[in-house]
Amino acid sequence: MSAEVRSVHCATALIDGVVVDDVRLGVGPDGRITAVDPGVPAAPGDLRLGTVLAGSGNAHSHAFHRLLRGRTHGDGGDFWQWRTAMYGAAGALDPDSYRTLAVGVFGEMVAAGWTAVGEFHYVHHRPDGTPYDDPNAIGLALAEAAREVGIRLTLLDTCYLTGAPGEPLAVEQRRFGDGTAAAWLERWHPLRDAVGDDPLVTVGAAVHSVRAVRPDDVAVITRELPDDVPLHVHLSEQPAENAQSLAAWGARPTRVLADAGALSPRLSVVHATHLDDDEIALLGSAGVTAVICPTTEADLGDGIGPARQLADAGATIALGSDQNAVVDPFLEVRGLEAGERLAARRRGVFRPAELDAARSTAGYRSLGLRGGIAVGAPCDLVEVDPTSVRTTGSAVPQLVLTATASDVRRAVVGGTVRAVDGRLADDRAPADLLTAWTEDHR
Repeated sequence: MSAEVRSVHCATALIDGVVVDDVRLGVGPDGRITAVDPGVPAAPGDLRLGTVLAGSGNAHSHAFHRLLRGRTHGDGGDFWQWRTAMYGAAGALDPDSYRTLAVGVFGEMVAAGWTAVGEFHYVHHRPDGTPYDDPNAIGLALAEAAREVGIRLTLLDTCYLTGAPGEPLAVEQRRFGDGTAAAWLERWHPLRDAVGDDPLVTVGAAVHSVRAVRPDDVAVITRELPDDVPLHVHLSEQPAENAQSLAAWGARPTRVLADAGALSPRLSVVHATHLDDDEIALLGSAGVTAVICPTTEADLGDGIGPARQLADAGATIALGSDQNAVVDPFLEVRGLEAGERLAARRRGVFRPAELDAARSTAGYRSLGLRGGIAVGAPCDLVEVDPTSVRTTGSAVPQLVLTATASDVRRAVVGGTVRAVDGRLADDRAPADLLTAWTEDHR
């Protein structure tokens, strides 16, 4: 089983981009760091770790998309054809099967070094659109799955009302919808109350996109949500989204969000791939977080977004695994930098410290959490092997560009060891969990 600790000794720790040796961390009963003492030898009873990074914050995930991994490439096509297959996967889920699937997906994440995840959740109701006896049954099932594997979860319950601007939900989308923004809020508040003051699970919110939520409903949600709730939205992932928004609302999505009062530091815009200069400036001046999902954007042929320009304009850059075709925080880091290099035709577009922040503290910020190795932050850590065939010889700040999930030795969440050498702390293998689900449900 997982082992709680009250003190951690790191032979080497990367703290805010700086390499520090012999760091001893105190851990309080609530799993938060109470002391960060450099230059201190290990003491009896310490959890002894080697090379340690702050925990990785996965700011955008759709757990059920994992069902499509390795099953869509032969179809070719574009994002919109892939979306049809995604709807088919969504239609097969119920609270029990989704919980089982999420245990495998979240288990794969924590074993890979993701210590927190934002689940962008819109599979709310039965396939015909009627609510379950508990209208939040699937959301609560996802929370149970996160608790079981010990990953920190921000459940981003998502408002999804229209199939496209001015069009009703399609048959395959009916289970996503609540009818109106007011009805969505009436379901959201009991979900937050049901989760309560949970040390691992936080309830956030999302507007699926300006294709799926009218501008006046975006305004209602922005106004009615408590100020401390993180709010996420898909933004300009496809050129067609921009064209649909312009045709329906007379403005592109960023302007629609601005006019609805949604742009603020609590907002995370996911993808933000197809933006013009004015939109970049608008998002940056509002201090939003831009959640870039490099492996998904590459897999779906979305394009390379203006991450460097957004950062220079004032936005915070975070990372997400999105469709979970790849579950590896280090490959998301590498994809972010590689995409920028391809677009700019130069190296070192982001500094190592910026890349590590995108992997860690920025993702946590997006999820309404505090990250990093600091007093008051949760004791969420990733121990990385610096001497593997991939990492040997790497400078510690650049491990984020050479390591992969295979180099994660231990993942610690809230001062508790949650995964060891690719397996959960209770010795279950995420691959076995996912294989069992596949055999039972395909």
